[in-house]
Amino acid sequence: MEQLVIKGNVRLQGEVTISGAKNAALAVLAAAILADDVCVIENLPCVNDIKVLLQSMEQLGVNVDYLDQNKIKMDSRHIHNRRIDYDYIKKIRASYYLLGALLGKYKKAEVALPGGCNIGSRPIDQHIKGFEALGAHVEVKHGMIVATADDLTGANIFLDMASVGATINIMLAAVKAKGTTVIENAAKEPHVVEVANFLSSMGADVKGAGTDVIKINGVKELHGTEYMIIPDQIEAGTYMIAGAITGGDVTVNNIIPKHMEAVSAKLAEMGVTIEEYDEAIRVIANGPLKNIQVKTSPYPGFPTDMQPQMTALLSVTGGTSIMTESIFESRFSYTDELNRMGANIKVESNTAIVKGVEELTGAEVTAPDLRAGAGIIIAALAAKGETAVSGVEYVDRGYEHIEDKLKRLGADIFRVKDKSDKSMFKVV
Repeated sequence: MEQLVIKGNVRLQGEVTISGAKNAALAVLAAAILADDVCVIENLPCVNDIKVLLQSMEQLGVNVDYLDQNKIKMDSRHIHNRRIDYDYIKKIRASYYLLGALLGKYKKAEVALPGGCNIGSRPIDQHIKGFEALGAHVEVKHGMIVATADDLTGANIFLDMASVGATINIMLAAVKAKGTTVIENAAKEPHVVEVANFLSSMGADVKGAGTDVIKINGVKELHGTEYMIIPDQIEAGTYMIAGAITGGDVTVNNIIPKHMEAVSAKLAEMGVTIEEYDEAIRVIANGPLKNIQVKTSPYPGFPTDMQPQMTALLSVTGGTSIMTESIFESRFSYTDELNRMGANIKVESNTAIVKGVEELTGAEVTAPDLRAGAGIIIAALAAKGETAVSGVEYVDRGYEHIEDKLKRLGADIFRVKDKSDKSMFKVV
């Protein structure tokens, strides 16, 4: 089992380039099934979630041609299968986007109940509600979600909660439906806008993405397109916080600064210097940081996917900080690992009370999920001594070449195959 071994207490300096947005790319790849011609998609992140989704799509009959590591050509004109089994998608949550895409194009889809990180309940009832409003019949049986329809017809759909997944899935199912679909209380996240932009580039008629009301006029055909995925706001935020926790000076390139406003605002509130450019943000941390209160919320609020990384930073910030999680109910499991490194974090229901300590110390720790793994790595970068992080397979789901990017910023970090390989890491 692979580990990341990190010698901490090293100030990060330099520039890092952000990869394509994983969450956007997963939805865009599923949406490409709807095309009646070839699609070329660029700036795909080279991460395991993308690889797994593409493998599952190849099972459907999609022809995937890798033009380079981050660019593919997809031909979905010869799909011969409408069923995705559990073995293909048990590791990723975004498999459910195949439901909306297959239902929208073929009026039939069978997809195993999705997997992903164990961070709490993420029900698909709003997805099913949307499909049924469009005229589909949906059943859950033998671990499979089965959706069928004689035809799909536009409808007014009010989401009980602003679910990103449900918003995107309903968009995918509705773009070829007859008539007009209106999604109210729609999610506003950047990857919702990204999917709408991608669908529009194929000839769909989607308006209002980025607001709480999305209007979709169904079309008969969608043509092929060439499209570039937006930068990953969560990866960007992770490196911003890595710079802050090490007292560093890090410039994060290839980003959309507006997408980072919630993270930038909280770092600035703590006393971090934030310099914004057209497609970059520079993070400079000098001197002690202030304790703050953070509450996760849907975009444009503070992202739940940045919660573990920010908590790691708060663990070495003077005073007592409060982190409140309002999206998922089981997202604090990693705090036990941070406490093993010397943090002082007490979890009460959906709130973490973080009393800042002078320093963290290296330890053997395990990443319980993707973003928790990023938070633990951030803590290890600031810790005194050596930290060995297991559960690297979670981190690889969403971060492209994370150890290489951190090395270029000056971090002492190595990937080893198992514990016996740690002799490769020389502490000096």
